Parts: sequence; C-alpha cells; structure tokens
Amino acid sequence: MKKFNNLRTPALLQTLQLIAKPTKTLENYAAKYGDIFTVRVMGLKSPPIVFFSHPQAISDCFAIPAQKLDFKKATHVFKPLFGENSIVFQEARSHQQQRQLLLPAFHGDNLKSYGQAICQITEEVTQNWTSGTDICIHNLMSNITLEIILKVVFGITHSTRYQELKEKLSSLLEDVTKPWYSSLFFFPLLQQDLGAWSPWGIFLKRRERIDKLIYAEISERRSQNDAMRTDILSMLMSAHDVNGQQMTDEELRDQLVSLLLLGYETTSGVLAWIFYLIHSHPEVKHRLMQELNTLDDLTNPEAITQLPYLTALCQETLRIHPIALICTPRMVKDRVEIMGHEFTSETVLVPCIYLAHRRSETYAEPEQFRPERFLKQKFSPYEYLPFGGGYRGCIGATFSMYELKLVTAIILSHFELSLTDKRPVHPVRRGITIVPSGGVKMVVTKKAKLKKQTILST
Repeated sequence: MKKFNNLRTPALLQTLQLIAKPTKTLENYAAKYGDIFTVRVMGLKSPPIVFFSHPQAISDCFAIPAQKLDFKKATHVFKPLFGENSIVFQEARSHQQQRQLLLPAFHGDNLKSYGQAICQITEEVTQNWTSGTDICIHNLMSNITLEIILKVVFGITHSTRYQELKEKLSSLLEDVTKPWYSSLFFFPLLQQDLGAWSPWGIFLKRRERIDKLIYAEISERRSQNDAMRTDILSMLMSAHDVNGQQMTDEELRDQLVSLLLLGYETTSGVLAWIFYLIHSHPEVKHRLMQELNTLDDLTNPEAITQLPYLTALCQETLRIHPIALICTPRMVKDRVEIMGHEFTSETVLVPCIYLAHRRSETYAEPEQFRPERFLKQKFSPYEYLPFGGGYRGCIGATFSMYELKLVTAIILSHFELSLTDKRPVHPVRRGITIVPSGGVKMVVTKKAKLKKQTILST
C-alpha cells in the first residue's frame, strides 16, 4: 500500500494558516507534500482530512458509491443556516430525488426565461452611472446578485415584503462573511441561546424573522396558484417526485435559503475577479470588446451567452479563482481506495479545486490569465471543476455561468471603466469564498452611446 504525506505542523497552526491565508497555504502544502496530503484542524481529535488534486484521484473520489460516504457529518457546520432539509445534507436516494426535483428549474427553457430578468436587473442597478462615477465592483456585484436571487429565484418583486427580505438578508449575508460571526457555526459550544443579546440568540431571532417572510411568500404563492409564473420558487412548488409528492413548505424554505447562501457571495466574488482581470489585461479587454461589438443588439441573452471568447474568459477566471477552493467534503463510512491509497472510517476526503486548477501538468503556465486556453483545448471534469463534480456537483452551475456572462456583457456594453488603483490585488478570504482585496475600485470613464437596443428600452 502506498503512503501519503501527513503534515507535521501542529493542528492549531494548520487551522490558523488555512483560515488566514487559504490559497497560499494550499500552494505551500502541495509544493512540499505533493498531490495527496493530510491535515488536521481544530484540535488533536480532528479526523484526518485528506486533500487531492491529481485528476485520477479526483475521478476515483467522485466514483465512490454514495452509501460508503457520510455527507452530513462533513458539512454539519452549515445546518443552522441551510436547514436539515437542504440538498446539501441529503444522502444517497434522498439526495438523488431532490436533485431530480431541482434540476429542471436551472436548465433548458426555464434557464432561458431568466435571461431577460438578469439583463434588466443589471441595467436598472447601473442606469444612473455617468462619467466620473466611482464604483466598488465587489459591492456592486453583491447588489446585483442579491436582486437576481430575490427576483429570479424567490420571484419576489418590489413590495413591502421584498424590501424587508432584502434588508434582512443583506445584513445576514454580510455578517456571515465576518470571521467573528462565522465562528458561531464552526464551534458548537458557542451555539447557546442565552437571551436576546447573546450572539446565538441574536442569530436565532434573525433567522426566525427571515423565515417568517419566506413562509408568508410561500403561503401566498400557494393560494394564488399562478401557473404562468416562471421564477425558481414557482418551478419548485409545482415539481413532483417519482411518487407524485410535492415539496413541503419546510423543504422549499431550506432549498431557497441554500440557493441564496451558495449563490450570493460566490457569484459576486467571481464577477469582481472578472472585472479586475479584464481591466488589468488590455489585450483581453480589447478582444472581448471586439466580440461584444459583433452583437446586433443586447435584447437577446442567448446570443450573449453563446459568445465563445466571453465564455472562455469566464471559464479562465473560474480556473484561477474558483467559486470555492474545495468540493463538498465527504466522510468515509467504510474503507475506500483512491489511487492505491486506502482510507478508513472517519477520514474526510476533500477534492481540491484550487490545486487541481493550478497543476502545471494540466495547464501551461497556470498562474497566467489566458482565456484562449479554453478555445484551444477541452479539459476533463477532473482537471477543470469550478463547480465540483460527480453526483455532488453544484446544481446551479449552468445558471451561475449564464449569470456571469450576462452581467459582464451588459455592463461592458454600456460603460467604459478603468481601475483607480493599478496595484495588483491579492486573494483574501470572505466567508466561504475568496475575493480580490480592496473590493476592486473603478471609475466610469465614459458612458457608451449605443446604437444597439437595450432591455430597458424595449
């Protein structure tokens, strides 16, 4: 049996390194220990956590039968936020049934119906920009992605409930990204409701107020029974499983909140990287603008999302700065084998997206931003996996790519932007994702005088 490397650094120091400088720490571990290495975090009782970056190891990991793995234990920290009915915590048959209910809402004609809404939201958020307008790109993208989730996923438009939900969700989402607040979910001892002013008590009250608004929306939607609605909540409410059963209110709530938490900060972070990389690589921006100028108008989202260089640019951004550094962790129930290594019960397996995307054996000069590499070559799902893979791949992957391309194209077709700080940014942790330091400050240098139609003018 082959041996693999165990880090000798004390467990507490490993934890602090991964929290403070996750990308640099992973790079250092891979350089020193290779394709497979084991870490221990948060104390000596931590189970071994094994990271993989070799394509064959990732393929082997994805192929492990679901009954041999425990996903609940490996992802338990998210349960207070997502809820126990979330697809994140479902296993084997239950997980597959939920995927079958959720997938249609994110594909095919349903996906196409969201395109106009995404474009319109982007135009509405930016319509008051003029030459000289200062922008923090990350904040802007957070506003846009939250609007998209509320209107396209929840199907809630401007109303008192919409305003309340937007305010409460944005406040919660902002706090979840802060280390002091997120620590509540990683350390069960802190989850004590000691009254209205205790940290956990405040969280529970906040969650209760948000849930009340979500359940009110679900109840109202059920009473209306409007078959013409195309938002994702409506799609989920009308879906039936193989036994003809529909989702309960609790299941709908948990799926909505999961989609919100997994699709908000992650997508806005990638969009911030996209705008930084475009404007720090003039040759990339020039080629992209040439391609955007081939569009007859901006009222056809499908035409935008089919542009090859725009697609390659988003793919390359997700390679260098993936939405998440790792795939969903999975704990071994029974013995499994990966690339000749045997792993026993309680071992946590972690396919590492970030390291897989930086293998020089797969990507020539992996540190360089080169969108054209995706025009010249197709990579396997074990070499390029920005949304995870296998039966645990991100259910909203297609929707996310669709959103990235439309938001990018609409803004760049309306405005010329410039970075106000030419110094390179660096990756920093923000909750569960990695974003560019400083938020990417930009300024509008020119408002485009388009001959093309726009969504708002049609």
